[in-house]
Parts: sequence; C-alpha cells; structure tokens
Amino acid sequence: MTDVKNSADAALRDRALRVVPGGMWGHLHANRLPEGYPQFFARAEGCRLWDVDGRSYLDFMCSWGPNLLGHHHPEVEAAAERQARLGDCMNGPAEAMVELAELLVDTVAHADWAQFQKNGTDATTTCATIARAGTGRRKLLVARGAYHGAVPWCSPSVIGVTEEDRAHILYYEFNDAESLARAAEEAGDDLAGIIVSAYRHDLARDQELPTRAFAEAARAACDAKGAALILDEVRAGFRLHLAGSWEPLGVRPDLAAWSKAIANGHPLAAVTGREWLRKAASQVFVTGSFWCGAVPMAAGIATLTVLRRGEVIDRLDAMGRRLRDGLDALAARHGVRLRQSGPVQMPLFLFEDDADFAKGNLFCQTALTRGVYFHPRHNMFLSAAHGEAEIDEALAAADAGLAAVAARNRAAA
Repeated sequence: MTDVKNSADAALRDRALRVVPGGMWGHLHANRLPEGYPQFFARAEGCRLWDVDGRSYLDFMCSWGPNLLGHHHPEVEAAAERQARLGDCMNGPAEAMVELAELLVDTVAHADWAQFQKNGTDATTTCATIARAGTGRRKLLVARGAYHGAVPWCSPSVIGVTEEDRAHILYYEFNDAESLARAAEEAGDDLAGIIVSAYRHDLARDQELPTRAFAEAARAACDAKGAALILDEVRAGFRLHLAGSWEPLGVRPDLAAWSKAIANGHPLAAVTGREWLRKAASQVFVTGSFWCGAVPMAAGIATLTVLRRGEVIDRLDAMGRRLRDGLDALAARHGVRLRQSGPVQMPLFLFEDDADFAKGNLFCQTALTRGVYFHPRHNMFLSAAHGEAEIDEALAAADAGLAAVAARNRAAA
C-alpha cells in the first residue's frame, strides 16, 4: 500500500495542489478511493499498471473502460505510430476518418452513418442535439440516476448547474416500462428522444441488465411519438456484442453514443445513426479542433479490425465468468455475503450490510497490497489481456480480501 507521507505519489499530489484546483478533478480523483490507492501512474502494459513509486498492479479498471485489448496492443500502437508519422491534428481529417466510418457502418447493426468526437460526453450530447434537430422537439427522457456525461444537462452534480439547463429533461426508472410510458406521456408531442444506457450501471448499486420487455417498450414509445431512441454505448460498447449491446434483445436504436474502448485508449468517441437522422446530423453545429485527429482514428480502425476477428468478446465472457464463479466460491468459503451483478465482462461486487462501504474498502485495500487493483463501488472492466493466470492471481488477492472482511465481521458480532 502506498505510503501517503513518503512517496513520489505524495510529492506529486502536493505539487498538483498548488497548480490544479483540488489537486485533481472528476472521477479520476484518488481521494474518492480508499486510502492507499495511487493518484499518479508511470506506465501500463497489457493488463498491468505501474505507479510512480514503481508498484505494479493487475488492473481491473482498464483506464475506467478504454483499455479493451490491453495497454500497448501491438497492432493498435503500430497503426497509431504509422499515422503519427504522417500527421494527426491537421486542417481537416485524414483518410482514416472515412475508413473508420465505413468500418463502423459495416459493424454496427443500426448504423447508416457515423460522426466522430473525443469523449463520451461529446457523443451523448451530440446525440441529444441531433434528436432535437431531427424532430424539432425539446424533451428528452433520461433514467433516474443514470450517468450520461459531465456537462450541465446530464451531470450527476448540481454544482454550477441551473434549473434551466435541465428544463426539458424528464425522468423514468430503468427497466420500468410503466414509468417510461408515464414520462413519454408527460412529454406529449414535444418528445425528441429517449436516452438509455446499454445496461444499468449507476454508481454504488447493483447493476441491472435490460429486459427485452423494457427495450421493446422504449422502441415502441419512440416509434409511436416519432422520437429518437438513443442508446448510450459509451461504457459497454463492443464489450457485450459487436453489432450493438441491444442486438441480442432484437431492439435497435436510432442513435448510439460510443467512446472508451473504440480506439483502445486513444481519445475518440463516435455517434452512429439511422438514415432518417442523417440530414439533422449534417445540419447541427457540433465540432472541436481535435475531433478529427487522425492518430486515434487509425487506432480505432486497428481496434475494430481486431474485434471483428470474433475472439475478444468470447474471451472477456470466459474470463469474466471465471472471476465471478471464483469470487462466489471464495465468499461462500469465508461466510461473507457478496453480491455480484451485471455482465461478467464488466464486474461489480458489493457487500451486504455495507452502507458505508467499509467492507468494500477493506476488501479492495487488502487486494491492493497484493498488487490487484479493484474498485469498491464502480463497475470494473476486463480486457483481452486478462487470461486464466491473471484471473487466478486476482482470486488469490480476493481470498485475502474476503478473509479480512470475514475477520471484521467476526469482530463486530
């Protein structure tokens, strides 16, 4: 565990405090994690990280999602380096933009066209803008507690946000078709779109896969109102199904927002959409000086090329099941009540009777001292670099973590 008083990490935190408000911001702030977690990292390779003090960690956050194939994947990095020698940020896009758009349209089931951005928030906000432009309406339905980005219309924080920023947002409960119908009725003839996460992954609560009935209800509500169904694929995209996370449910969106894993860690986001929204997508003014960077697009082409071979998602599923089954067995052996939820490729585990996350924090701190980086409240991610040996290494650290929680339970009894 990092010595917060005498470490390179501590020194960098002190320096950052002088020049960065709060020393760090947003979800990457290590102060949101249990004591001992590092803030600063030196390098990454495959499914491992090294902090600035030289400590190695088996990584189950995968850069909070972007690392899908493994850090420094050779094909992705070779493609990025080739493009970097030619140019990245230029007066317009490189050929890579067209090739990547063609690949996305050929891969994603609903996609007739694609646009590119930098971050997931860019993509979800662009989807909202296109839906409003394409329908001439204002109201958006958003699941209560869902995360769709970090700008005023959807930020989980209300600091600096006005009521006017969310004047046309109405809320429903995820997986509740009746709640969705009521919100759609409230929106009336002003409904522009319904935005929904690929699955429920709200912070610090059990994850929830969508039911077919809910997905079909969302599609039907949009069809009845002439509104756009927007699927937020930022977190789940290409981890559950190559053609789209809702493809197994038989429901296709009108728009989808992508980011995180689509370029294996290179900064890239995308919006894919159906033909009826092409004109609106061409008319709205959404842009950024770095949105056409060619290096991330080359990385995205390489990432999609690897994914289309058909091995990655199966590997994520197999390794995720190995981890989940192993944790269940260990928890039963230690007599610890552990809840696992959501897709196995994006694991989350929470402890019963742990409102203050003391058990979760202890579990994760114990695993961290053994070189395994878990998160006590946020869903985690597997990459294609996680193999059986790495999962077994994680389970050994989890064994120690569960033993610590069991001892705490006995002491409190």
